[in-house]
Amino acid sequence: MRRPFLLSLGALALAMGCASSSPSSLPPLTDRTGDGPRSSSSALESGRAQGQPLSFQVKHYPDNTPYDLKSDRGQVVLLDVWATWCEPCKDALPMYAQLQKEYGTRGFKAYALNVDEDVRAIPTFLEETKVEVPILLDANALVSERLLKVRLMPTTFLIDRKGVIRHVHEGFAEEFLQQFQTEIEQLLAEPAS
Repeated sequence: MRRPFLLSLGALALAMGCASSSPSSLPPLTDRTGDGPRSSSSALESGRAQGQPLSFQVKHYPDNTPYDLKSDRGQVVLLDVWATWCEPCKDALPMYAQLQKEYGTRGFKAYALNVDEDVRAIPTFLEETKVEVPILLDANALVSERLLKVRLMPTTFLIDRKGVIRHVHEGFAEEFLQQFQTEIEQLLAEPAS
């Protein structure tokens, strides 16, 4: 049911100005009312399975080569769910590239999971935003909608070395950077097995 999900995301974003870095203007993308960017270390609260390794397969953009999250077991993974119509994503994605540069040699990887129905909007967005993290395509929103239960744009997941979601950040605000760094440091310090 990708079309209703994406249409509701797009319509609400256009009607409400999308999620912004201003906490009071973060819109809901489903039926939940937004109250600003928020972070959570409990994956369970939003309906995601807590403690279970996450597994999914999608395609890399632009070459459509397969990507399987299991291939990054042993790494700490930041997975950001975004769309080209989401204004805060323009601020968030370059920050994740900075985190990749800072922590990449220590076993950290950042990915941007796109939910746009029409991938033709992606190149212009990437050119304007200068995104330097690998882009993944979520065909039919199967991963973001059904598996990750994404409610707001952007939503960022920090996944530990075992593949378990440990932190969820809904929306985006500049002050998340320090929290991301703290959480990434903690996850990198944990053993892989």
